[in-house]
Amino acid sequence: MIDADDLELIVAVQNGLPLVAQPYAQLAEQLKLTEANVIQRLQRLKQQGLIKRLGVIVNHRQLGYQSNAMVVFNIPDTQVTRIGKQISQFEFVNLCYRRPRHEEVWAYNLFCMIHGKTRETVLQQLNSLIQECELESYAHDILFSQRCFKQRGAIYSKKS
Repeated sequence: MIDADDLELIVAVQNGLPLVAQPYAQLAEQLKLTEANVIQRLQRLKQQGLIKRLGVIVNHRQLGYQSNAMVVFNIPDTQVTRIGKQISQFEFVNLCYRRPRHEEVWAYNLFCMIHGKTRETVLQQLNSLIQECELESYAHDILFSQRCFKQRGAIYSKKS
């Protein structure tokens, strides 16, 4: 269970840590907690799986990764968990998740995102993934990004 202080802490860090020498001390002051308590709470929230990780969000396009593809697969429901875990192990796969199909409209239930410097690189990586996971017999489609409108981490609640 989380309490009101945990929720305030999650809200405080969802936009990133303060860019100061002692970010946890600044958060503690802002939340009227101790620095040790902030660190302990973040560790506990991570152990509980409520926070997966604290990290940076990189603007991959500015780093030269201009080709981004969402790859969608139609995987039998009995195999999607196993195959999703396999796909997730590839270093070049940034996201991998299951979504429901919408019969007659959208047959795909497994999604993964691949960022690459070139379209050819992404296609080569995808081909490697398909071969190594033995996915040749499953329908898939590649949706290359055309324009980025927004990129950021998730927001779970806002301060009122």
